[in-house]
Amino acid sequence: MASEKTAIYHERQKLQFCLLHSLNNLFQQKDAFTRASLNEIAEKLVLDDPDKQTWTPLSVVFKPHHNSLTGNYDINVLIAALEGRGKAVVWHDHRNEAATIDLDGGDSSSLMGIVINVPVTRYAGIWKGRHWITLRKIDGIWYNLDSDFKSPCSFEDSEEVREFLDHIIVLGGEVLLVKDDKE
Repeated sequence: MASEKTAIYHERQKLQFCLLHSLNNLFQQKDAFTRASLNEIAEKLVLDDPDKQTWTPLSVVFKPHHNSLTGNYDINVLIAALEGRGKAVVWHDHRNEAATIDLDGGDSSSLMGIVINVPVTRYAGIWKGRHWITLRKIDGIWYNLDSDFKSPCSFEDSEEVREFLDHIIVLGGEVLLVKDDKE
């Protein structure tokens, strides 16, 4: 009997919605999260903040946790979105190499995937920002589901994933482990 290859869901980059694309790629589902649902999470974070910023005319577009026109959601939105789905976000200590991350099952059988945040420079160096990327293991193979890519890129093995993560850490990227919230 021939084995069926799993179709991998991969959203492409639009504006600055890389966090939205990363979350949908992580959950392997179109509209697991939407722009409206992430905006709602960002607005709730503002309402729940005891140290709310005062309103200015720029507040219509440049909000504390996102840009209302282009997206550009921050880490607080990521954590709130994932916690709302029963997931926990664990920051990888960048002082440690990626070799300390169990990618093959063992202790981290609750590991759903990895979300990384990397510094980027675009438009011939005019704009500097950060970009969200998801790594996910699907049918035993790790994939880089970067929304800037035309399609998912598979890693050869867990060692190649660790080398990639070490490179990201050296460049100043943040590595976030997404786990089922069993603890």
